[in-house]
Amino acid sequence: MAHEYVEQLWEQREQKEEYFAESPRSPIPHSVQAEFPGLEYFPVDESMRFEVELHEHEDPDRLTVETTAGNSQEYLQWGEFHLEIDGEPVTIQAYKSDSADDRLWVPFRDETNSEATYGAGRYLDLEREHHYQDGVWILDFNQAYNPTCAYNEGYECPLIPTENWLDVRVEAGEKEYPGEPHSPTGH
Repeated sequence: MAHEYVEQLWEQREQKEEYFAESPRSPIPHSVQAEFPGLEYFPVDESMRFEVELHEHEDPDRLTVETTAGNSQEYLQWGEFHLEIDGEPVTIQAYKSDSADDRLWVPFRDETNSEATYGAGRYLDLEREHHYQDGVWILDFNQAYNPTCAYNEGYECPLIPTENWLDVRVEAGEKEYPGEPHSPTGH
């Protein structure tokens, strides 16, 4: 499984790079896609892939999350994961836009932000169909990605709720974008 797992992650990363470099729907404006510098990632680290139970909140709180554009979005604080990263206990909240969603949003900041990763934090998306099996969720930080506003300031991105500001280094997933974020006039 280890070799197949690593190959699958690299294939997903290559597909994302191709999308960013060629798609008209890319956050990289078409006019500068030819200069797209690519994306950078930490090496795949299987110890950053966790199979954990989601402890769902009985009565999920509605949370208002500020965005990079100064607006706000509402999410349900659906549950939390308990795990250990480098021997440190970590609790990370999972959110839903709507109670009927089969998808969880797991945004986080960590000790690598502004140093090796995007300063505002990164996201994980967990879909029941792909990340849930036998009562546990697969929380794989190797799949952590930057929000679209890391590449183009014209996008509006939710900021990371303070509950998910982690006091550990998450050296997995996407690193800081090596190019400059594009301004809204370029998209």
